Amino acid sequence: MIKSNISLSRRRMVTSLAALSGTAALPMPAWATGKTGGHGGGHVHKGIHELSGAKIDLHIAEGSFSTGGRSGHAIAVNGTVPGPLIRLKEGEQTLLSVQNMLDVDSSIHWHGLLLPFQFDGVPGLSFPGIKPGARFDVPLTPRQSGTYWWHSHSGLQEQMGHYGPIIIDPAGPDSVQYDREHIILLSEFTPMHPHQIMKKLKTSEGYFSRQKTSASDDYRLSGEERRRWGRMRMMPTDIADVSAPTYSYLINGHGPDDQLELPYRPGERVRLRIINGSAMTFFNIRLPGLPMTVVQADGQNVQPVEVDELQIGVAETYDVIVTPTAEGSFAIVAESMDRSGMAQASLTSQPGRKAAFPALRDPPLLTMVDMGHGSHGGGMDHDGDDAKPAEPMDHSKMDHAAMGHGASEPVAGHDMAAMDMTGGMIMRDTSLLPATVKVGPGIDMVSTHPQDRTGYPGLGLDNVPHRVLNYRMLKSLEMDHEKRAPEREMELHLTGNMERYMWSFDGKKFSAVGDAPIRFAHDERVRVKLVNDTMMAHPIHLHGMFFELVNGKGHHQPKKHTVIVQPGSSATFDVTTDEPGDWAFHCHLLYHMHAGMMQTVSVAFPEDV
Repeated sequence: MIKSNISLSRRRMVTSLAALSGTAALPMPAWATGKTGGHGGGHVHKGIHELSGAKIDLHIAEGSFSTGGRSGHAIAVNGTVPGPLIRLKEGEQTLLSVQNMLDVDSSIHWHGLLLPFQFDGVPGLSFPGIKPGARFDVPLTPRQSGTYWWHSHSGLQEQMGHYGPIIIDPAGPDSVQYDREHIILLSEFTPMHPHQIMKKLKTSEGYFSRQKTSASDDYRLSGEERRRWGRMRMMPTDIADVSAPTYSYLINGHGPDDQLELPYRPGERVRLRIINGSAMTFFNIRLPGLPMTVVQADGQNVQPVEVDELQIGVAETYDVIVTPTAEGSFAIVAESMDRSGMAQASLTSQPGRKAAFPALRDPPLLTMVDMGHGSHGGGMDHDGDDAKPAEPMDHSKMDHAAMGHGASEPVAGHDMAAMDMTGGMIMRDTSLLPATVKVGPGIDMVSTHPQDRTGYPGLGLDNVPHRVLNYRMLKSLEMDHEKRAPEREMELHLTGNMERYMWSFDGKKFSAVGDAPIRFAHDERVRVKLVNDTMMAHPIHLHGMFFELVNGKGHHQPKKHTVIVQPGSSATFDVTTDEPGDWAFHCHLLYHMHAGMMQTVSVAFPEDV
């Protein structure tokens, strides 16, 4: 865990936070009223330009964006989508100065960066937001290095283009040796306004689903599987809430029709800094014919591991090294998890030579394991190592009260005879939940046998004929001999009702949580178990701190800020709560967070000094 060097009381922090609300409105700089996108501005440019230095100015404004014959409203920063690359150096001070030229509030969250909570950028939680015409200054001296990103935490602006990359170069020699680097920032574009998308999801959850079960899908299911899905009134193809054709998938703001080229010279070690800056899309990344060596996860160095494909959840980052030895052009394929579309770029040594891109693969199907009904193997041991899943939690030690839970045992009087043990009614038996999980219309599924699936490579990737990354293959580069054992344990349930598009933690939407945050003492060591009671994968992000994923690697547990919790399963992490303040903790699927799958983590301040 990277320690904070701040020592402030909550009283002093609150005083500082109050001062932020008085940030003055400033006049709009002249350049921003031109074609690069002021309010109601002109065309937004594609691509990433770099900003660095002692002061970095960012201007949030509106414009129009086009790709692949589609045009629509965008929110751009400094006139581009994505916004600029912010390049910093560990230990060197800078001032990030953000001016809002929209006619609504805005914000920027510095995703994965360690900094005082009042600069984290979550309106209503850690600061008041940036009012129209106002400026917000963030003094920052980076305490880390690696690949990160930034994005709006206001409304649904992230979907409209308000995001960009961050690279922090290490103060000393970089442990990753490379000759050339490229950012691969994955995202989506749609001309449909995100509030309209949210409305359609609320009124008809399957509105955007184009991949209904077909005759060919039925062929892949056994008769018993077809009967079970029918009894549950669910579809094994219900994988993504929004996908193609609603979305065009982008790399660095470029759709497939733009034929983006990224250069290399034969024999170079090329570092690809892959960032999933999308609103709703899990991507499967591969360069057919070119292995990838994973060297960093969520900005933290890991022991190199060679794979042919990896799945990246929303808000995750992976750095990989590829070494093309000959002239040519390699396809960079970012296929959406439901395989409805892909983002494309060519890694090429010959300008103008486009790579040959593979066809979309057959859409994957959900299984009873994804419904929380036990194991069928499912690629659970793809790491070829002796890694084990997280040990079962000792529920006698579980601090349910701190997370809003009561007893973890099923409620007495549960009538097993009344349940359809083949996968029907039992999946909605809320008596299997801890007693104080809020039961109501916000829960339509309960995972009966949630298992640790950190060895699972991702939906549709468990039976491919090549090497695919999974969390059990990740080991931190350096061994942590100072790691303390967890002092207490917690359990939190990811809950939802897909038909009504209600998403929550423990059955409680963020708007209903009010003044009941998840509370930690300062510098506690806590083990947190996340149980996914839904049939969708959720990328869960903790602001302000890194946690260590419990994946069987002991003192080499990888540090992350975002973890995918697979459908109907569990994932466990250890965290040292050494960053005081109020931090957001949420699903990074934008519309899930907006619908309520978010909580506040409140870390106590050390005593006044």
